Amino acid sequence: MAVAAVGAVIAPQGTAQAAPAAAAAKVVHAAPHGSGKSCTAARPCSPQAARDAARTIGGRDVRVELSGGTYELSEPLALGAADSGRDGHTVTWTAAPGAHPVLSGGRTLTGWDKSADGTWTAKVPEAITPRQLFVDGERARRARGAACAASTCDATKTGMTGATATGIAKWRRPADAEAVIKVRWRDYHCRITGVEGDNLTFARPCWTNSASGTDRTGPAWDSTTVDSARYSGVAFFENARELLDQSGEFVWDAENRTVTYLPRKGEDMRRARVLTPATEHLMVIDGAHDLRVQGIGFAHAAYGQPSTDEGYAGTQAGLTLTGATGPVDHAGRHYTKPSAALTVRGGRHVTVTGAEFTHLGGAGVILEAGTKDSSVTRSRFTDLSSGAVYVGDTEPKPHAELAGERNTVAYNTIRRTGVEYTDAVGIWAGYEAGLSVDHNTLDDLPYSGISVGWGWNQPEAQKSALRDNRITANRITNVMRVEHTQHDGGAIYTQGAQPGTVVSGNYINRSAYGNTERDGNGIYLDEQSSYIRVEGNVITRVGYKWVSNWADYGIQNHATGNWTDTDTPALTGAGSTMRDNHTKLDRLPADALAVAAHAGARPAPAEQLRPDLARSGTASQSSADGAAPAANATDGDTSTDTRTLSEPGAWWQVDLGEARHVGQVEVWNNASMTTADFDVQLARSVDFSDATTTTVHVTGRALRPTLLDTDAEARYIRIKLTGTGRVALAHVLVHPART
Repeated sequence: MAVAAVGAVIAPQGTAQAAPAAAAAKVVHAAPHGSGKSCTAARPCSPQAARDAARTIGGRDVRVELSGGTYELSEPLALGAADSGRDGHTVTWTAAPGAHPVLSGGRTLTGWDKSADGTWTAKVPEAITPRQLFVDGERARRARGAACAASTCDATKTGMTGATATGIAKWRRPADAEAVIKVRWRDYHCRITGVEGDNLTFARPCWTNSASGTDRTGPAWDSTTVDSARYSGVAFFENARELLDQSGEFVWDAENRTVTYLPRKGEDMRRARVLTPATEHLMVIDGAHDLRVQGIGFAHAAYGQPSTDEGYAGTQAGLTLTGATGPVDHAGRHYTKPSAALTVRGGRHVTVTGAEFTHLGGAGVILEAGTKDSSVTRSRFTDLSSGAVYVGDTEPKPHAELAGERNTVAYNTIRRTGVEYTDAVGIWAGYEAGLSVDHNTLDDLPYSGISVGWGWNQPEAQKSALRDNRITANRITNVMRVEHTQHDGGAIYTQGAQPGTVVSGNYINRSAYGNTERDGNGIYLDEQSSYIRVEGNVITRVGYKWVSNWADYGIQNHATGNWTDTDTPALTGAGSTMRDNHTKLDRLPADALAVAAHAGARPAPAEQLRPDLARSGTASQSSADGAAPAANATDGDTSTDTRTLSEPGAWWQVDLGEARHVGQVEVWNNASMTTADFDVQLARSVDFSDATTTTVHVTGRALRPTLLDTDAEARYIRIKLTGTGRVALAHVLVHPART
């Protein structure tokens, strides 16, 4: 009997015939103001009508093509099970060839009137509460004031002092203003509700959920509430007319329903296009499968919760505690994710690719409620108030249909997210299994870059759905930015036991670089992170440890074959190991450069390290505080410190052995005993009497690091206090001038 050729079908009589060609995809056309009934290119329809038309098509792939322009949505474009691909086919929502469609939740504000003080004011339509304003595509900032120290703005369970000293007691509308407070990794935004004498009260449940007034604020050991010992004051108050003093700032007046804006140089409010986010969700995909979203823009989606009495009681990574009552749960099961422009719930084989998310009041994409085998790829995220991508949920042992499995976040570019809610991370995942976070580029973020896992030290995190996750070949730069004062995180951050999880091939550069505290890490295996392999990563210019797991109940973690410019103590926890790592480097070798260049959404070179002349020098100091020798500052390890005694003119210095042309000095502080108000002297002679001696004064505390560009011939580099106190250093590097 003859065998039919591949691709043929067998006719009833047994004769081989060619298989019929697959039916071409049916194209449905939509346009921003489409009103046609046939949804053709000549007569496109609205996105909602296109959705309804696509539901009637079977037996082949369907393409809903959106022509270019802005689709102003007053409600989400809702896609459900009926919008799925059927019988092995796919439904694709995509940009028409050459088009750039944008789903927008923004409303244009017009009718601007100029005041004598240079500000402009416009009326705001009903049911819109502006938290963000975008003028000709550039984000404006809510008017804000100065910081208020805890000694003045003393927070308690019931409120705060400081109304008199801050001037809030005399503000015309203090109830429009919010206090923004940052405590370690947490961010709080609560609206003022009352002023009585020097005392301020705040909206509830926001304040209750931000203070220790409830047992729901986090693990029992957590001391990061607004009324804790770690509270250092208000970062700033915002949204008061009395604070409007910088160009590019605006104020929302709820009583008169107006926005007042102080333009930047060159802005003409008579011609400017001014948008405020109004619609929360732009696309919601609920229970759909075999669905693709491709090449579509998402812009100006709102996030309404922070403007309500719920406020923003941050817990970690952009999730908040909400509700006046609720179960006591120290594992964070009931925390609330931010609003997102695109949300996928219970999806199967849902693909988001080539999309652009920008100018958002909340997050970009959320995959949740048991979404499986779905992906966010090759998309761009920039200028988001919250995080870019949230995957999964906070239930440690979900029912099978609600488990997040085999999802992918890959080849995305994420920049300037967490603009408003600085505790948000670039990519967050909860209790996921088989997750791949691969080849993403993340840059300029206030807190952690990638966070996978949940549960802290609670029993739920010991045996959960977490397993077999891969964080690979990502490029993460300029995260945990010091100016946002979010501490205790890392470029890559994990929680919970995750058997089979691998962190490999990532390039991390400048995490918590320039920080004042030594708690910003490269790869941070926090709390009960266990069974994780960290291998073949390149990690440079990190504020503290390149790999860290301070908790000894995180077990069986293994760091192997990584490249880094510093050293670190051995990993804690039973069965954890560090082997064959390349540490204390002052130049990256070719293998490391190749790994770094391969990381991220597209190839890019690494920032090469600069040679350190101090590494081979001889260190000394005016005195020593116990077992803290001078050489601890030149040993290539930011976790070891040197300290002098407290004395007038205390100093530390390094002898390079011969005069060298010095181009830069890096001074890394001790953090626990920070060097402050000091001179950095560069000289050819040990008594620093040479006429060519160069002195650079540093006012205030040294950072990690303080960078001083120099152009001097010097053999000796000395750090000398200009007053009394100690010299306390973790690291000093001396770089030759560039040639």
